[in-house]
Amino acid sequence: MREYLDLVERVLTKGQLKPNRTGVDTLSTFSEYYKVDLSEGYPLLTTKKMNFKSMLREVLWYLSGEEHIRNLRNHTKIWDAWADENGNLDTAYGRYWRRFPSAQVNPATGQYEVKEFDQIGAVLHALKTNPHSRRMVVSAWEPGNAWGSKLPPCHYTFAFNVQGNKLNCHLSQRSGDIALGIPFNLAAYALLTQTIAQETGFEVGYFSHTIIDAHIYVNHIDGLKEQLKRAPKPLPKLVIAQKPFDQLRFEDFELIGYACDEPIKFEVAV
Repeated sequence: MREYLDLVERVLTKGQLKPNRTGVDTLSTFSEYYKVDLSEGYPLLTTKKMNFKSMLREVLWYLSGEEHIRNLRNHTKIWDAWADENGNLDTAYGRYWRRFPSAQVNPATGQYEVKEFDQIGAVLHALKTNPHSRRMVVSAWEPGNAWGSKLPPCHYTFAFNVQGNKLNCHLSQRSGDIALGIPFNLAAYALLTQTIAQETGFEVGYFSHTIIDAHIYVNHIDGLKEQLKRAPKPLPKLVIAQKPFDQLRFEDFELIGYACDEPIKFEVAV
């Protein structure tokens, strides 16, 4: 994917050296942006091997609304470093996507009551009944939680937009690890967009992505320079079973024609 390689090149070239909570310095730039046309293929990086199965498990875990990793842990250890000893996450994307705590006034008492709100469900309803709505926003940022969390949401809000018969998605991210995180975010939200488009009768359009602090850890520089030497291959195709949205399971997603280069090892900064 040329758009991703161009992003890598920009951050390597323009990045300023910055310290951060992990103790490993980064090259950092402000407010990077890219956009990909999802109709051209499923945007899974081909210049290194990606773990599609792990990413798919993570997205399905988000959509389940769970806030613990006991089921996810059976398939991937991707969130183990940030969970407590019981497997709970103080910030879990799926919890906020499907069960966002919303304070509402009870007319009978005049007091606030907290009720859970299914943001994904609301988006699906809007796309089926009022697809030109400009309110199809999903947030994972609950301020009281985020300011005290061990790892507050990085990809904290996204929005859907319909143009013609195509569904587009824009993701806003406060912090983006260019080598490890961004390729997964791109693949995950492209998959989510295709899944929701299929459920609501739209074709896929564009995925666009704004990264406020786009950074490369200094111990990732050599690996990314190696990746820049590689030429992108044709994108694969993602096929999703024709089933109701909340009935989709891991085996209902099929990746076809994925040709890629060898993996590149990047250490995770915790």
